Amino acid sequence: MAIYHFSAKVISRSTGASALASAAYRSASRLHDQRLDRHHDFTNKAGVIHSEVMLPENAPEPLRDREVLWNSVEAAEVRKDAQLAREVEFALPRELEQADAITVARDFVAREFVDRGMCADLNVHWDIGADGMAKPHAHVMLTMREVDADGFGAKVRDWNSTRLLEHWREAWAQHVNRALAERDIDVTVDHRSLEAQGIDLEPQNKIGPAASRMADVGLTGERLDEHRAIARANGERILASPEVALDALTHQQSTFTRRELAMFVHRHSDGKDQFDHVLATVEASPELIALGKDGREQERFTSRAMLQTEQRLEQATERLHEQQKHNVRDLFRDHAVARAARHGLVLSSEQRAALDHATEPKGLGIIVGYAGTGKSALLGVAREAWEDAGYRVRGLALSGIAAENLESGSRIASRTIAAQEHSWANGADRLTPRDVLVIDEAGMIGTRQMERVMSHASEVGAKVVLVGDPEQLQAIEAGAAFRSIHEHHGGVEVTEIRRQHDAWQRDAVRQLATGRTAEAVHALREHDRVHALPTEADAKKQLVDRWDKDRKAQPQKSRLILAHTRADVASLNTLARQRLRLGKQLGDDVRVETTKGPKPFARGDRVMFLRNEKSLGVKNGSLGRVENVTQARMAVMLDDGRSLQFDTKLYTDIDHGYAATIHKAQGVTVDRTYVLATQGMDRHGAYVALSRHRERADLYYGKETFKNEPQLIRTLGRDRGKDMVGDYGPVADKAEAFAMRRGITLRERAKEIAIKVRDMFEGLQLKSTPIQTPKPQLEPAVEQYARTVHKVREMGLARVPMSEPLRVLHARDEAALDAIRPGAARDLRNAWRADLKLLDTMARGDVRQARALLDEAARVRSDPAYRADRFVAEWTRLRKQQEHARFWGEEHKLPKINAGMVGLAKSLERDAQMESLLRPRARELGLFLPFERELSRELSHWFGLERGRGLER
Repeated sequence: MAIYHFSAKVISRSTGASALASAAYRSASRLHDQRLDRHHDFTNKAGVIHSEVMLPENAPEPLRDREVLWNSVEAAEVRKDAQLAREVEFALPRELEQADAITVARDFVAREFVDRGMCADLNVHWDIGADGMAKPHAHVMLTMREVDADGFGAKVRDWNSTRLLEHWREAWAQHVNRALAERDIDVTVDHRSLEAQGIDLEPQNKIGPAASRMADVGLTGERLDEHRAIARANGERILASPEVALDALTHQQSTFTRRELAMFVHRHSDGKDQFDHVLATVEASPELIALGKDGREQERFTSRAMLQTEQRLEQATERLHEQQKHNVRDLFRDHAVARAARHGLVLSSEQRAALDHATEPKGLGIIVGYAGTGKSALLGVAREAWEDAGYRVRGLALSGIAAENLESGSRIASRTIAAQEHSWANGADRLTPRDVLVIDEAGMIGTRQMERVMSHASEVGAKVVLVGDPEQLQAIEAGAAFRSIHEHHGGVEVTEIRRQHDAWQRDAVRQLATGRTAEAVHALREHDRVHALPTEADAKKQLVDRWDKDRKAQPQKSRLILAHTRADVASLNTLARQRLRLGKQLGDDVRVETTKGPKPFARGDRVMFLRNEKSLGVKNGSLGRVENVTQARMAVMLDDGRSLQFDTKLYTDIDHGYAATIHKAQGVTVDRTYVLATQGMDRHGAYVALSRHRERADLYYGKETFKNEPQLIRTLGRDRGKDMVGDYGPVADKAEAFAMRRGITLRERAKEIAIKVRDMFEGLQLKSTPIQTPKPQLEPAVEQYARTVHKVREMGLARVPMSEPLRVLHARDEAALDAIRPGAARDLRNAWRADLKLLDTMARGDVRQARALLDEAARVRSDPAYRADRFVAEWTRLRKQQEHARFWGEEHKLPKINAGMVGLAKSLERDAQMESLLRPRARELGLFLPFERELSRELSHWFGLERGRGLER
């Protein structure tokens, strides 16, 4: 998980520091200190992957040498307590490749420090912690004096301002989030959770009452003082801005209790006096909203910002629900259903009802389906109906693997919400009234993110279809937006489960989906699917034994081991590899450096990819089999049949793929699953884990974890569904009085809390400075045009008249493509005529060949000499084929070859410039006699292609 850290400090002689020693240590180099006349040698230090000195304009070039730079700084300072340099340290996301992390750091340093006139000594460290995880970060030593061609001048006091430091902290968060979104990585960081001097407001070891126990966890007195100082600084920041605490409390949950508020304040304050002061300040804040009591008679609160987000979401969904702009004729629905039936997909009555609901004119559609009900297949039929009606269909999902599953199951071009929001924030790829946006696994989307997407769609008049199951895994961030929208606006439910083969297994999944966990577990036990072992270690061993036995008996079947925690996944992966090693089914182990530390991989291993990477075509969660591996490269056959190779030093986010976390498995379908039950599970995780299979699911647990089956059922049946502010209705008199003591009432919430007008992308912070809207990108325009042409071709093959909306869409997409690259539509059509597979490939979203094709076509048009070279090469190739066919008597091949030569010859009639360029190259074309006639006719005459062979003289 990406973390945020950004701190700054001054390197000063008053602390005994030396600029040369500091620079040598951070760069792992050997530098000579002229002032002290000694060397500082840290060349044995490991983990430095990039080191460079970056200079502003007009700085002397010799300062690019690190030793020269810092000796010059030392020489410019005469005071014994002089401040020599400022050091900035920031954490880099471990989700980035090393090369990308270096680029992100360099771009930020250049923009924020070097462009202001500072000399920057940048060093990127890629340390590996004791837990085996990478801890990438950057150290930047900055000069404090202005510099010009003559060297260093006066110190720049503005660089010391607190306001500038706060700007850097915020700018770094936005810079990181932009970089992550551009690379389709589904995480973000937030600078607001940090103290102004880089102190984190994440949960800390307890202070005060826990102080006497600090020594027991290895904390020295100095370390304990540091913890107290951090807590005290956090408390001061909350006193200055109480919304910091409210933002943190509502980051992962919409509401909180007074006890949860007190616990948070206790972690982030020092001593009883500050605790009382901070708690009173937060409770008195106008940003705190009292909601009344929940079902357990506990007072619940939220923040004004969270309340306003829910109100905006409600307004956006209401606007979408009232729209009636997206009509789909019955003819298009019927044609889509008929095409599906021809391919073996017959919709049930429930699925047909869901199709009719999704394709009705309303701007909001909601489909709730149990796991395994065929939602993706249904959406594929809806996609064809929408596209026949002239709409563009786009898919979104929270994670990369969920987007991939949506696209593979429905052929709806899909991407992550983070990547789509990044495009919108940059003014690109905005929705239009002719767009249909399908959002899959909607139950996992938090309220804030859902609100931004729904607000954008409602403002531009696009249609949104939400698809998911609120009973599966809950949103990581605050809120249960999908459940709330479904409750307010209704929708259609698909409950007929198709994934499981046996009726009793379908019933068990339905019981899990409806909270009847005990019935589901009893059914599994009656069919010998629940296995209790003395210890958890025994449960893991027997689970892997069963997995290995099934693997040997039916190697063609797909199977997956599931566990709740990453630690359990790692141990199960190790046990699975040991079974394969005993069966001599793995090649020799090769230790590969991964983001989780060095791991052994061998030919035959299952491998899981842990980060989206477009260049490889993999998502976070993609699985495959290792075909070959060295310390430098790995070749993998993915489960979808694609082969790929990658440099293991550039892509390190891999792990063994025999077992996976339950979160990774949502949306996955396999033949058999093996589930380890542990204390951290709940009904949502149990529902997902025990519904991934087609044929069989087995549940294993240790009696040291669950003493008996009732205890197992209680754990697997725990409801941890998230709440919404709107779940709390009018308050009772007692609760209202409690709220009024703080000057807040629920009537305020309903009538008096003004919803501030804000940009739709508030909260999505990607840039610290205004940006210019980029030019439209070629690849998305090519993909959209290919999809439209593909749809036109499909309708032509089916002998269905092209609809007027589709005709308009075709013209619009063609014009949009030509506006970016004049003549591009014609060039693509020519390429598709030559190879129809290209059209299918591009319509599926793979447009990697498009730019090369268009660049080639543009060069052919603009460069006569290049056209002449291509002509000679093609003519020579055809002439050799003609000679070969005649020599071997293959007369049946001649018409096609001659037709190609005729076409080339005729092309010269329209290109006098190229004909003049080819005359001196007649011998290359096989013409040895002088001639006066036009080259095109002479070519035809010379090789017998004239009258009777396709070309008149």
